[in-house]
Amino acid sequence: MPFSQQRTVRSPTGADLNLFVKQADGQPRAVVQINHGLAEHAARYARFADFLAARGFRIYVHDHRGHGATKAPDAPLGRFADRDGPAKVIADVNAIHDLIATEQPGLPVILFGHSMGASVALNYLLAHSPRVHAAAIWNGNFSQGLLGQVALGILAWERMRLGSDVPSRLLPKLTFQAWGKAVPNHRTLFDWLSRDEAEVAKYIADPLCGWDASVSMWREVVSMALNGGKDASFAAVRRDLPVAVIGGEKDPASDYGKGTTHLANRMRKMGFSNLVSKVYAETRHESLNEVNRDVIMNDFAAWADGVLK
Repeated sequence: MPFSQQRTVRSPTGADLNLFVKQADGQPRAVVQINHGLAEHAARYARFADFLAARGFRIYVHDHRGHGATKAPDAPLGRFADRDGPAKVIADVNAIHDLIATEQPGLPVILFGHSMGASVALNYLLAHSPRVHAAAIWNGNFSQGLLGQVALGILAWERMRLGSDVPSRLLPKLTFQAWGKAVPNHRTLFDWLSRDEAEVAKYIADPLCGWDASVSMWREVVSMALNGGKDASFAAVRRDLPVAVIGGEKDPASDYGKGTTHLANRMRKMGFSNLVSKVYAETRHESLNEVNRDVIMNDFAAWADGVLK
């Protein structure tokens, strides 16, 4: 089923955010605020929104800057901003959160993020945790360390040679393309996303998916992930916050689930007492589009039910 609403929300950053809303079936119990991944868009979460709406959740999901139908003077497709991209992305998320607080006063908000959206959600959490009832950090990798610094070095070289606002030539080869080639007997270079051939085909056919991000966007995506990799960044986050850290065993983007386990272990060592984590066997990057998505979505719903009690 389509979303209940699609509308434009003006952010204080100057972006016109393309927002989808799904009404809950009956009186809503909570809001799930979804953050999508790199080189995709909010409309791809319609099935998940339908699933959650049937269980009493209201869903808000917007296209991030440089993605989908969101428009901003400094953010064409593939670029967050001319400067301060991460800060503007987080400010946009906060603008949607403000809207939720106005339209659904008093309802708890569960923050959800997939892949790049996991970095966005985590960075939002690091700055605004009092506003969030619980957080689901899916399919991210915050343990890049030296590799992340190497990526920034490559991108600095590309920026010097090519400029910031052109597609990176090297990062797609080191990420999307390398991950696709790593899948045994792959049919396409996007098979790393899912074992479901139909879902991969839909992604490839979607003109708003799979494009090459600019040098500046890659720099900012890597920087957000590296920020989430610093224990000091978590200083202001309350340690009893319910958090679910989820990944896939066959997801090259999260180092085959090792990134999931690393983040969960770090947070437990930092004293997070209400954290659950799971790496799903045989599961690739897009959990919500995988062949075992019904199991994964039901597990999310059970966790969300638990944190609302």
